[in-house]
Amino acid sequence: MPESLHEAVPPRTPVIVGVGQASERIGTDGYRALSAADLAADAVRAALTEAGVPAASIDTVAAVRAFDVASPYAVPALGAPDNVPRAVAARVGADPARAILGPTGGQSPQQLLTELCRDLAAGRGETALVFGAETISTVRHLAGLPRDQHPDYTERHAGSLEDRGYRLTGLTPAYAAQHGFVEPTLVYSAMENARRSRLGASRAAYARAVGELFAPFTAVAAGNPHAAAPVERGAAELTAVDARNRAITDVYTRFVVARDQVNQAAAVLVTTAEHADRLGIPAEQRVYLHGWADLTERGLLERPALDRSPAAVAAVRHALDLAGIGLDDVAVLDLYSCFPIAVFNLCDGLGLDPADPRGLTVTGGLPFFGGAGNNYSAHAIAEIVTRLRRTPGGYGLVAANGGVLSKHSVGVYSTTPAPFPDASMAGPQAELDAVPAVPVVHRADGWGTVESWTASYGRDGTPSGIVIGRLDDGRRFLATTADAASTALLTDAEQPAGHRVYVRSTDAGNRVTVTRPEPKPAAPPRDTPHLTVTTAGRVLEIVLDRPNLDAEVLRDLDHVLAGYQRDPELWAAVVTGGDDFSLGVDPAAAGSPLVLLLQSRRVWNGRPDAHGAKPVVAAVSGRADGAGLALALGCDLVVADEAASFAVPDPAVGLPPALGLLEALPRLAGPALARDLILTGRRLTAPEALAAGLIARTAPHGKALDVAREVAADIVARSPLALRAALTFLRAAEAEPGGTDRHAAALADVVLAAPDPTEGFAAYRQGRQPNWRLE
Repeated sequence: MPESLHEAVPPRTPVIVGVGQASERIGTDGYRALSAADLAADAVRAALTEAGVPAASIDTVAAVRAFDVASPYAVPALGAPDNVPRAVAARVGADPARAILGPTGGQSPQQLLTELCRDLAAGRGETALVFGAETISTVRHLAGLPRDQHPDYTERHAGSLEDRGYRLTGLTPAYAAQHGFVEPTLVYSAMENARRSRLGASRAAYARAVGELFAPFTAVAAGNPHAAAPVERGAAELTAVDARNRAITDVYTRFVVARDQVNQAAAVLVTTAEHADRLGIPAEQRVYLHGWADLTERGLLERPALDRSPAAVAAVRHALDLAGIGLDDVAVLDLYSCFPIAVFNLCDGLGLDPADPRGLTVTGGLPFFGGAGNNYSAHAIAEIVTRLRRTPGGYGLVAANGGVLSKHSVGVYSTTPAPFPDASMAGPQAELDAVPAVPVVHRADGWGTVESWTASYGRDGTPSGIVIGRLDDGRRFLATTADAASTALLTDAEQPAGHRVYVRSTDAGNRVTVTRPEPKPAAPPRDTPHLTVTTAGRVLEIVLDRPNLDAEVLRDLDHVLAGYQRDPELWAAVVTGGDDFSLGVDPAAAGSPLVLLLQSRRVWNGRPDAHGAKPVVAAVSGRADGAGLALALGCDLVVADEAASFAVPDPAVGLPPALGLLEALPRLAGPALARDLILTGRRLTAPEALAAGLIARTAPHGKALDVAREVAADIVARSPLALRAALTFLRAAEAEPGGTDRHAAALADVVLAAPDPTEGFAAYRQGRQPNWRLE
């Protein structure tokens, strides 16, 4: 190695010295149905062979997290190694000191490579490897065989593992899950529609733009031996709906979304300049990381513009600044292309022509090369490195994206020797975070305006719709369409954005209609499969027929209580259970922690809207636990059997308490006791709950329902209008403590316009029972 080159960079400068890719397609010659670990090992061997580096010299191995272990709820269909980095290392003869499993997200390959480069530059290790593999196509193929023909890919490997975790916080909010706004195709479609609205483009014009963007990608994929779909297609073909290319949403056809049916692996080998010198690796094989950035975006619903990710643009600019070059100096680019908006976002923000003659992909992009899970950008890096070696001195850029344009990692590469540009992302991230977020309302009611939308189609062509909108006060909401007319607005109108819609909140989520729904006529409450419902005079009585709450019970309870609110003949309600009031949600019956969490979030909170607030009394016998306690505390009064008890067991199964508890316990019992119950699982007796202010009364053993009926009788003897006005005031004051004058004025307006005060005074003077009327 010439001494002059060695002196050009500090000895600890990280250099990429080897890249490798491996792939196979079902039905082609040489298909071996390899596991992900075996396919990854092939890519690693290719990188080691290219570099001439012995496997034994690798001291750090970092694996990109595969899709089948990408979330707490993902389960590998055919099993997987418990330590993927060491499973692959063992296959190639390496025994690294460190093994790392990266976080979920398409930014992970670039992010891990940057981390390894920083470690090497700081003196931690000599040679590091980052790799990833997906065999989704093979796994689905084999999983379709009879069970006795399934291979078992489970492996056990001793040794340390630095697990970076999923890092999914905020990427799939429960609010979005409640509305089915989780699948990437749905979320990205809403971003595309927001962009189309901003540009004022017609549906047809936008479809043409998508086809024109991606047609050149197909040409690159057609020439890539590792591409999953190596077929060149024209712009019109990409967006024309037919039997092969069905419409997934009103924006996307099957051809233009990331293709996860792949068997692909890639690996990148990096070492220090001094170690490369010792190994005699030639200068023309070395590629340097000149600039990098790792930045994150806030949640989609909080972004000022739904069609943009400023963090993605900032990451590219910051990486270019570190490299000391401009975008025009870059010879080859690969922009993450899971969906068109990911590319359009960078083109819009950087002033980059989508038809730039340099091309925007070196692989063919995720829809055509293949969306190799979280590992796509490892293939992009490998291709960039290979191209830069052919044209020394040029620059290449890889922009990687995770989440929904949420996590961004960028690398700028060149064969030109340069010191590693260590830097902090704190400043750029702080600038992004300082931009005010859009306020989001979870329970939306009233008129609003469509801001963006997604219309999706089932395989039978049946449409459904999701709306992102703004209430008239500016708060953003998420909702699903409630009827055919609102769905047709999204599928048929040339420009749904800007249309007025009416949104209503339910415990199952927000629903939109194009007109304000007429109030449903009152219907007599009746039994449901999970509730026994009776009436006695003006009192409604609801008995929970099972000890646990689940989606069906909650739905029935929502329905019956909504009917109670609308029925002018019913003035009070009593909710009770069996031997136990309610044990909350049942982990054994929920099926998965995700289902359990969503059910816990949906527990009725006893707060009907202010236009029809009627009192509800809980009669508690036995135990009221978790979500069952939230249900009881959501009622206006709680009467408890002297032998009843109350507890918050949810954290014992790994879940936070029901939201109703987190809100009610500190308010009713004070923060100290609330923390005691939540943190330790302490069980309160009825006398303790009475002393703490959680319940209103205790009843002799076996008499809770009788006493609750007496309480309900006292309620219906009083003015229903006055009581509802008082409850409305109390609830408004709890929600907005500083608005007492406004709440008091609203109370006075209701009472003074009603006949109840006059009737009450007259009855008092005449010594008779008042004849209350609802007007």
